[in-house]
Amino acid sequence: MPTITPFLWFDGDLAEPIAYYRSIFPEAQASTDADSSGPVFMAEIELCGQKFILLDGGPMHAGFKESISMFVSVESQDEVDDLWDRLTADGGEPGRCGWLKDRYGLSWQIVPSVLRSLLVSSDRTRAGQAQDAMMTMDKLDIAALQAAYDR
Repeated sequence: MPTITPFLWFDGDLAEPIAYYRSIFPEAQASTDADSSGPVFMAEIELCGQKFILLDGGPMHAGFKESISMFVSVESQDEVDDLWDRLTADGGEPGRCGWLKDRYGLSWQIVPSVLRSLLVSSDRTRAGQAQDAMMTMDKLDIAALQAAYDR
């Protein structure tokens, strides 16, 4: 059976991005040791069960586009806060509605799992209230989303 693996193009040695993503996702596994001597040109890394291939391809296609993002579903506000803070630190940028860019410009969505149930509710008025609240946020706030839905 075929598989699909996101392929991420970087401009520079991969040792630093591998170490960075390992620091954010402690269970991360990489096909190469980021502490090895010499530059790392290609590697496979697994984050939360998703494999990625990383390539030091040089500057020709450097820079990620916002039309592709990594969607991370979490259960708690603590998880939202932790991932948000870690991914926006050291050069990352907060975005709107749970989106952010990490220091490499890769877009991420940090989304509490409850948001889906609020937005797909058959009560379209309440779902709209939750959506309106979401549209005012950068980092998503579960309590505020639920309060908007419940009013």
